[in-house]
Amino acid sequence: MPRAQEFLTHQPRCGTECPVSASYFDVDGTLVRTNLVHPTLFYLLNQGTPVQTATRLGRALFKAPRMALAEVVDRRTFNELLFSSFEGMSEDRLLILADEVFDRVLKPAIFAGAASLVRDSLTVGRDVVLISGALDFLLERVADHLGATHVIGNRLEMKDGIATGKLLKPVVAGPEKARLIRAHARAHGHDLDDCYGYSDSYSDVPMLSVVGHPAAVNPDKRLALLAKAYSWPSFDFAT
Repeated sequence: MPRAQEFLTHQPRCGTECPVSASYFDVDGTLVRTNLVHPTLFYLLNQGTPVQTATRLGRALFKAPRMALAEVVDRRTFNELLFSSFEGMSEDRLLILADEVFDRVLKPAIFAGAASLVRDSLTVGRDVVLISGALDFLLERVADHLGATHVIGNRLEMKDGIATGKLLKPVVAGPEKARLIRAHARAHGHDLDDCYGYSDSYSDVPMLSVVGHPAAVNPDKRLALLAKAYSWPSFDFAT
């Protein structure tokens, strides 16, 4: 297993004219040991009244079998089903609770090694981009804490300050992450051959494949096998 610092300090051979490169980080399972369900559950359990909480939990449980299937078959559908639980929540309440969600759910779950990897990327002069199916306003709090420069996340549709339960397009999931990374790199002048990508999930192989320096972080079994086959660096912060 390579040392993180050796992997990070590789520099493209283009002299002083190199544009700034970027490190693209998946979040759930890569930087934090939680997944999308944990912040959503926190919101459902912290509604205005016990009746509202019970109602929302009941609706979520009703959708649980479909979500379990979608998580395996289609990550986009999984995200859409999961975030439909936010229908009817006010934007104000979502943002007010966001700080508490970060402090109580996300911040304690950040892998120390992953946080160091982000800092090392910043130290060698790379932009750090968090790309995740998580909601953008939660990602922004993770980015502020870690010092990341950009976030690419899902956005809830709002009408008159109330969440409709729908996600705005593009939905950040699966192969769409690769397209969004390409677009981000083009917009910011990054050469993808000089960019880095980090994820824990085999479903993110398209994302990892578009950068010149992919790496597996806390990889699931299929990604671990693929990383070994292609000699991608692999880091295990979970243990």
